[in-house]
Amino acid sequence: MRLFVAIELSDEMRKAAVQILHDLKKAGVTGSYAPVQNLHLTLCFVGEVPNSKPIEEALSTVRFKPFRLGFTQLGHFGDLLYIGTRGGQGISNLAGDIRKAFDAAGISYDNKKFTPHITLIRKSSGKTGNVGIPDASMMVKKVSLMRSDTVKGRVVYKEIFSIS
Repeated sequence: MRLFVAIELSDEMRKAAVQILHDLKKAGVTGSYAPVQNLHLTLCFVGEVPNSKPIEEALSTVRFKPFRLGFTQLGHFGDLLYIGTRGGQGISNLAGDIRKAFDAAGISYDNKKFTPHITLIRKSSGKTGNVGIPDASMMVKKVSLMRSDTVKGRVVYKEIFSIS
């Protein structure tokens, strides 16, 4: 099974992200738009594993104080278009603590530098122009272990474990 640790967006944040996606389409930005139900912020990508139990056990050792998460600006990783997020030390500490817990448990994960963002469009092309960023935020009180499956040609994410 393919797993990652994420923050799922609140309804307010999801609605704001949908507005950004709509404005990008109106601006003529093309590419593979992320399905609205799949919008999230990845804290740590684990990848393919045969069993989620060791990951759940490691995650259950992580403690965090709720913190506020909001949007910043649009950005690119190559042709991937994302919306940046701000969460102060809370988000950086949380991502670091998850990695430390995985290291202690001997769990492999993608250890690329953590850059908090929400993927909007893959293989994007076009100018983002004057697309505005809505003032939306949420309190992060829960972290989810997500499973990624392909169902009828579509990627579907499902929470299988959480910590709060």
